[in-house]
Amino acid sequence: MRSKIAIPIIVVILVGIVVVFLTLRTDNASMGKDPQAKEGSEKKEAEVVKGPHGGRLLSKDGFQVEVTIYEKGVPPQFRIYSYEKGKPIDPNEVRLDIALHRLGGRIDEIRFQKEGEYLHGDKVVEEPHSFDVRVAAEWKGQSYQWEYSQVEGRVEMAPEAAKAAGIEIQTAGPVRMKTILELPGEIGFNKNKVAHVVPRLSGVVTEVRKNLGDQVKRGEVIAVIDSRELAEAKTEYIESVHRLEFSQAAFVREEALWKKKISPEQDYLAARHRLEEAEIARQAAEQKLLALGLSRAELSLLATEPEGEVIQHQIRAPFSERALTRYELRSPQDGIVIEKRVSVGEAIKEDADIFVIADLSTVWGEITVYAKDLRVVGVGQKVTVRSKELGLEATGKVSYLGPLIGGQTRAAAAHVDIPNPKGLWRPGLFVTVELFQEEVPVPVAVSADALQTFRDWDVVFVQYGNQFEARPLELGRSDGKWVEVVSGLAPGEKYATRNSFVLKADLGKSGATHDH
Repeated sequence: MRSKIAIPIIVVILVGIVVVFLTLRTDNASMGKDPQAKEGSEKKEAEVVKGPHGGRLLSKDGFQVEVTIYEKGVPPQFRIYSYEKGKPIDPNEVRLDIALHRLGGRIDEIRFQKEGEYLHGDKVVEEPHSFDVRVAAEWKGQSYQWEYSQVEGRVEMAPEAAKAAGIEIQTAGPVRMKTILELPGEIGFNKNKVAHVVPRLSGVVTEVRKNLGDQVKRGEVIAVIDSRELAEAKTEYIESVHRLEFSQAAFVREEALWKKKISPEQDYLAARHRLEEAEIARQAAEQKLLALGLSRAELSLLATEPEGEVIQHQIRAPFSERALTRYELRSPQDGIVIEKRVSVGEAIKEDADIFVIADLSTVWGEITVYAKDLRVVGVGQKVTVRSKELGLEATGKVSYLGPLIGGQTRAAAAHVDIPNPKGLWRPGLFVTVELFQEEVPVPVAVSADALQTFRDWDVVFVQYGNQFEARPLELGRSDGKWVEVVSGLAPGEKYATRNSFVLKADLGKSGATHDH
């Protein structure tokens, strides 16, 4: 009885062993052959076969086309080379079209015609060169089609991730902007408030009271000179005063005698003539000292003049030490010493430029206006002067526009007055000068915050679902907040504004290429 039961069990076990054996054999065959074949196929599809001209080589049934984008010295354009089993074909024998399918549903249809040894596309291949390519060709009555993708300048980011990164989205469209012309500039001294101090006579410097960078007040003594020329001029003045006093006394005496008919009229007239000559000499000596910078108070200490009548004089007291040779050099204005070329003990000439004093309460924003911009720049035009380095900004109006254009720079000089009560605007500082023009409507504009640089382009990142694509733009006018888009972006397209640099950083990590 037990043997009858055991027989069916043994049969079942044997059948199971056979099934397991066949299953394992089938799995081994599939693991050993089919996966390898599949891997090889995928690897082959991933590899891009290059043609003789470095382009993508597409092949089918012995017919081949090489797709290249040529952009050396010309706008990007397709050039297609044809082959039969590697041998060139006359381009006239091939009819070919390409359709570029871009993000957003845009399709660029490109037709071709023969040019030399290749087929030449009839449209510029606009950047970015990121699209799905569909190639349709006819040769010897046969039709051929290929499809492939070329991707660059794209970043994939889900809406949640974009929101977490602080990326904001705006829609491109029309705006009204105050157009701004940006010109280079430099802060300079207000040349109407710069004084050069010269001694006006030669001598030896005995005191220097101010140094480079010191503040000075108008009339303040900044240096003292010991001058023999000054002593001679003062002596001449003193003598002229004394001669005038003597001539006045002689004239009064002769006038009285003439009126009493004691002396002849000739003596009276001679005395009057000598008085006039003495007066002229005194005035000349006085003007000479005033021209050297002496005040009338200082002149009064040198000599006392009679006022139309003879008065009794005592023999005057001696002059104090160096009273005749001491020359005090005074500041002609309030300001700061920006140049100093004098030292104690130095012998200087009368025309030596020993101090330069500048009033920095106002400075000039000096502007370089190129010839092409002269028609839109005028005196009285409102401007904004900015220093990015120091974070300074000031507004004003163009107060001067030069009539001449420089021979080398081909630019005219202009300037704007800038109040500088705290002295923050320093001469020599490079600035950007923005000149406001009229308010104009702009068909398409983007936020200035959205602009990034990618390769040699100004780009914005245009959004298509989870995809952001770096779109090169041709830019126009700007008002600091908005920038006009001349080409590259259509109204209604969405783009990243705030924190768009995050997308640029991700694009750099992805190692985006520009391979054709």
